[in-house]
Amino acid sequence: MKKTVFITGVSTGFGKLWTEALLKRGDNVAATSRNANVLTELAEQYKGQLLPITLDVTDRAAVIKAVHKAKEHFGGLDVVINNAGYGVFGAIEEVEEKEIKDVFNANVYGTLWVTQAALPIFREQGHGHIIQLSSVLGVYSLPTLGIYNATKYAVEGFSDALAEEVRDLGIHVTMVEPNGYTTEFGGSSAVFGNSIPAYDKVKSALGAIEGIPPEDYGNPAATIPAILEVIDSKRPPLRLFFGKIGFKRAQKVYTERMQTWSEWNHVSIAAQG
Repeated sequence: MKKTVFITGVSTGFGKLWTEALLKRGDNVAATSRNANVLTELAEQYKGQLLPITLDVTDRAAVIKAVHKAKEHFGGLDVVINNAGYGVFGAIEEVEEKEIKDVFNANVYGTLWVTQAALPIFREQGHGHIIQLSSVLGVYSLPTLGIYNATKYAVEGFSDALAEEVRDLGIHVTMVEPNGYTTEFGGSSAVFGNSIPAYDKVKSALGAIEGIPPEDYGNPAATIPAILEVIDSKRPPLRLFFGKIGFKRAQKVYTERMQTWSEWNHVSIAAQG
C-alpha cells in the first residue's frame, strides 16, 4: 500500500538512501534538508511524488509549517522519520558549551519538534507511525561519545513515554538503533571537541571497547529492506537494532547492570525506609 512519508536530513547517509528507495517503490515523500537544492534532480525524476522542503529542524515554527505543508500537499501523512542529526566526538571535559547546546538542539529538540508537529495530524487521522533514528548509543554509552550518547538517551526517554501515551490512538513509535555504518557520521557532519592529552589513552582504546573493527562497519544500503519492513509492518517494534553489534553488546551491558543492581539490592531496599 502506498505510503506518504515525511523524512528529515536527506542530503546524505541513511536519509538519502531511504528517500530514494521510497520514491523508487512508488511512495510519496516530503523530504527535508537545510538545503533542498540537493533534491533538485530527484524532484525532476519523481514529479508528483517528491516534495522537497528546506528546513532547519531546530526552528520549531518552521518545523510545524513544513509538516503541515506535507500533509496538505499529499492529503495525509502516514510515517514520520526523524533522521536529521549529527555526531559529537570528545571526552565530556573537551566539548564546549556551544557545541553541546547545538547538538541538543538538532538531535533532541529537532526530533521533538517534528514529533509534536506530526501528532495532531496522526490523532485526527487515527493512524500514523513515528520512526526515530536513535542509535546503539542510546542504549549503552561509549567514552568520548558521551554528549552524543546524552542526545540519543534523551530521544529514547521521551519516545518510550510517547509510545505509551499514543498506544490507544492508532499511532506507532519505533526507535531504530544502528551500530557503526560507513556514513558521514564521523566525517564532514561531525563535530570534534578540543583535544586534552589526558584522554588520549581512552580514545585509542575505543575501538577495542566497541568491538567494531573498520571492516565490520555496516553497509548503509543494507538498511533499505530493513527500514521498508519497519514502515510496512502492522505491528512495528518499539526498538530495533540495525546491524549485528547492538544486540550482543546490549546483552553484555544489561547483564552487568542487573548483576550490580542485584548485589546492591539490600542497600536499595534499606533506602526505602
